[in-house]
Amino acid sequence: MARIDTIEVIIADVPTIRPHVLAMATMATQSVVLVFLQRDDGITGVGEATTIGGLAYGEESPEGVKLAIETYFAPLLQTADADRPGEVMALLDRHIVGNRFAKCAVETALFDALGQRCGLPVSELLGGRRAETLPVAWTLASGDTARDVEEGEAVLAARRHNIFKLKIGKRGVAEDCAHAAAIARAFEGRASVRVDVNQHWTRAQAADGIARLQDAGVVLIEQPIAARDLAGMRDLCARFDCAIMADEALTGPASGWDFARAGAADVFSVKIAQSGGLTAARKLCAIGEVAHIALYGGTMLEGGVGTAASAQLFATVGAMEWGTELFGPLLLTEDILEEPLVYRDFALCVPSGPGLGVRVDRERLGRFARQ
Repeated sequence: MARIDTIEVIIADVPTIRPHVLAMATMATQSVVLVFLQRDDGITGVGEATTIGGLAYGEESPEGVKLAIETYFAPLLQTADADRPGEVMALLDRHIVGNRFAKCAVETALFDALGQRCGLPVSELLGGRRAETLPVAWTLASGDTARDVEEGEAVLAARRHNIFKLKIGKRGVAEDCAHAAAIARAFEGRASVRVDVNQHWTRAQAADGIARLQDAGVVLIEQPIAARDLAGMRDLCARFDCAIMADEALTGPASGWDFARAGAADVFSVKIAQSGGLTAARKLCAIGEVAHIALYGGTMLEGGVGTAASAQLFATVGAMEWGTELFGPLLLTEDILEEPLVYRDFALCVPSGPGLGVRVDRERLGRFARQ
């Protein structure tokens, strides 16, 4: 039996390479939350619980995650067998309601440590790897059409991304759709263009906007209306030919079952933190697969640890039909890993070392850590 000796939670504020404009917030830094679990055999596992814009995106914040883990998770973890992540997570679920992002970080750290002990990548602990690389989209989110096209051309020429997602919803429908249409025209035949509305349209606005976007060649619309509006999402799926993707609505397997049963999504955006951890996200993928709902590997704009964890899971899935969005580390001015993740030929190479296959550069992390 392996015991957890120490639990350390660090918040690091890392600047982004440019302002990242979303419907609910504009980011100039990303607050990366890392959880280090050191076992009594000397192995340390790491997980990540990063969200977007403080409390602008969801109900968990970096500060709240740190407080919850240090106050409520730690006493439970120090009584548990670290060699049994499933048993540990069941214990946490019995005593702690919600806190999906915090639970994801803890579970990831447990799997990272177990993988190191066994000499296996986390993907092998989750059922076995079926892919060595994953297609990766890049989000064009400066809000300026010319700048977004220029940025897209640069990453396309570098063979880093040929899938682009646009963040819209902050401006009027007509203005946002004109922006997206111009970018779709600029990359017609060379790259796939999708949009993410982050729930900021009403049903009427969505009907208007999606019609415009579909005519412009946009192939995927992410969470156009409120996450709770299951009937509205179902109607949009039935009405339009372009794919409608559920994102913020998916908070774990139960929500995925509700959407599958209602026919309220053509695509699931699977996020390990939003789902409540690697195991819960794996169940969500399984629901999508058996319901013939396409899958997309989503991101909370995590740094290298959360991105590697997501990649380990997504590499076990049979088909990520719409690719992934695991570009988080590329949005940051500095990488906090000893060896950065490898992006080439429009894809992310899934780390092959034991555990997550990545290690945090503690000295570099310290430069951004909150004191």
